[in-house]
Amino acid sequence: MKLNAQKFALAATITMSVAYTICAAFTALNPTLAMKFLGWIIHLTNVDKFTAIDVTAGSFIAGLVPILAYTYFGTYLFAWLYNSFVQQNTRVR
Repeated sequence: MKLNAQKFALAATITMSVAYTICAAFTALNPTLAMKFLGWIIHLTNVDKFTAIDVTAGSFIAGLVPILAYTYFGTYLFAWLYNSFVQQNTRVR
């Protein structure tokens, strides 16, 4: 089964934009708890030394753009490689 690389990458990018928006909203509404979660995720025991988090429209866009670009190009590359491996596998048979 071949993947449509563009549609696969677009679906992953839309999924990541929704996840990023939810994370940014959570961080804007409760920055202290967001820092605790970050500490748990990256195994930091003392996140108090980090500065406060301010989510602004500019910082939201500045974070969203590279995440979407990395997601689109990364998943497009994944689908392209997958399709090339599937194509090679069908030639062997």
